Amino acid sequence: MSGKLFVISGPSGSGKTTIVTRVLSNVENLRFSTSYTTRSMRAGEVRGEHYEFVSREKFQSMIKQGSFAEWAEVHGNFYGTPRAYIEKWIETGIDVILDIDVQGARRLRGVFDDAVFIFVVPPSLEILEQRLRDRKSEEEGDISIRLGIVKEEVACSKCYDYIIINDEADIAARRIEAVILSQRQRDGEDSRQRMLAAATRDVRTENVYGPVFLRKFGLK
Repeated sequence: MSGKLFVISGPSGSGKTTIVTRVLSNVENLRFSTSYTTRSMRAGEVRGEHYEFVSREKFQSMIKQGSFAEWAEVHGNFYGTPRAYIEKWIETGIDVILDIDVQGARRLRGVFDDAVFIFVVPPSLEILEQRLRDRKSEEEGDISIRLGIVKEEVACSKCYDYIIINDEADIAARRIEAVILSQRQRDGEDSRQRMLAAATRDVRTENVYGPVFLRKFGLK
């Protein structure tokens, strides 16, 4: 049985990294594909664990070599998803989870037809701004840039299979775990997986993407 690709996106500060870390510790047979980036390493990040940090020259060389399943320039830096490891893991029956921006997710739709797309968003724009400031990893100008594209990013969420509102990280992680387990159930996983999926709440796009949700981000 082939593995499946789970693509996680959301605005900067939505808590994707924290959630993905918790999901990886709780779900068996799931690998994290480390993306490449040209941005500087933040405090607390580990090379090879959070990202592979490379120079712009190295990144450009990898583009020419066809090393990426997708790549994009975001906030003035390049980000890319390595192709080889993902294809190898999926072929051997291992599920893969990715943490990438909406541009990259859009490009991946044409590469991995069976991928599941999950959008993580905080309860409101105000909470998102507070989270960005609390982590103290960006200058004021960087925060303004990130906040400036939030509306555009959230507007893209309607194209995702699931929207997970990250009001509390443990709950949001369990919702994503439920999505993964329910997808495995469809692909023939055992009764234990079915029970775990049924016991964990997941939020589908059609139950979230409405006028109230849009107003919280100034979209309606």
